[in-house]
Amino acid sequence: MPLALLALAIGAFGIGTTEFVIMGLLPEVASDYGVSIPTAGYLVTGYALGVMFGAPLMTVLGTKVPRKRMLMLLMGLFIVGNLLSALAPAFSVMLIGRVVASLAHGAFFGIGSVVAAGLVAPHKKAGAIAMMFTGLTVANVVGVPLGTLIGQSAGWRVTFAVVAALGVVGLAGVAKLVPDVPRAEGVRLRHEMAAFKNVQVLLAMAMTVLGFGGVFAAITYIAPMMTHVAGFADGSVTWLLVLFGLGMVGGNLVGGRFADRALMPMLYISLGALSVVLALFTLTAHNKIASAVTVVLIGALGFATVPPLQKRVLDYAHGAPTLASAVNIGAFNLGNALSAWLGGVVIAAGFGYTAPNWVGAVLAAAALVLAVLSAALERRGSAPGTVVAGSVAAEQRTAAVHH
Repeated sequence: MPLALLALAIGAFGIGTTEFVIMGLLPEVASDYGVSIPTAGYLVTGYALGVMFGAPLMTVLGTKVPRKRMLMLLMGLFIVGNLLSALAPAFSVMLIGRVVASLAHGAFFGIGSVVAAGLVAPHKKAGAIAMMFTGLTVANVVGVPLGTLIGQSAGWRVTFAVVAALGVVGLAGVAKLVPDVPRAEGVRLRHEMAAFKNVQVLLAMAMTVLGFGGVFAAITYIAPMMTHVAGFADGSVTWLLVLFGLGMVGGNLVGGRFADRALMPMLYISLGALSVVLALFTLTAHNKIASAVTVVLIGALGFATVPPLQKRVLDYAHGAPTLASAVNIGAFNLGNALSAWLGGVVIAAGFGYTAPNWVGAVLAAAALVLAVLSAALERRGSAPGTVVAGSVAAEQRTAAVHH
């Protein structure tokens, strides 16, 4: 694998840390600002919505900018947002900081996925994408638990200051290691938009929303669920997040390996098992050992869907993939926002801290139904890449230049 993938993984590590660390710090942030846990959950929802809208916006704004330079600009925006969160005097200001940081998220992973896939042979694309996303998953093993520990001991503001410093490291890594990849000549915004006429692209994005939304329905409220229901001490949330992160790392790597061999069977297994595990979490959450095992499984099964879904979008929009790739990252976060909101609704309605698990199970099951539908349509003769022929030729000309 090219060394440039390491730079992308470093940036992903910083972004992953800021996205997920808030979940372990919700009680502290809520207490500091004097708001309820469901209200503090808006910091998750707001970030996710920022990714959803920021992904296409920043990608469109960056169509005239070389991909390496755009990645660097996005990391700069990420740094500013986290500094604003660290210094926020009021809850509303912190929410703004979260949204500012989130604007970099979708476009970074979207453009980064295209760059990563372009650095390797065609049969290794999913593996390269998975390698970049390893930074995101490792963040949950190292960055998020450490950030949670720092936040609980030194204050959550220190955590976000450290995350901003991670952004600086990511910026330096991109500047040093990512090659200058010129934009594909002849590819225009209308070519990028044409990818959304392909029903398979839209189905893959819908699977992304529902499948990963199932994960976030449970994990957004993991801190109150594990402390109030399972009976863990507040300090135990840190190592529970480590377990979740370990599951994510394993699931991401397995998903990347098998997506290059049997993409749809990988989705069937991971989405089906995820739905079952989330439903069972309403029961296992009452036992410390069982709940810890379940947290690992949710991380593994959830992230096993990431490389195959991202690859499927790239396959069906291969003539002009940048915008579609970025929007699919936004779709992940639309699922995050939807499930975090729904989870807060069922908690606020008095159904208890385990109720979001049922929400997640239903969302994952719906994603499985869409996967079956997508495969059925594919068997009827749908072919990848219904984008404009001229854009395909433009990409081929660009590839020829690089080789």
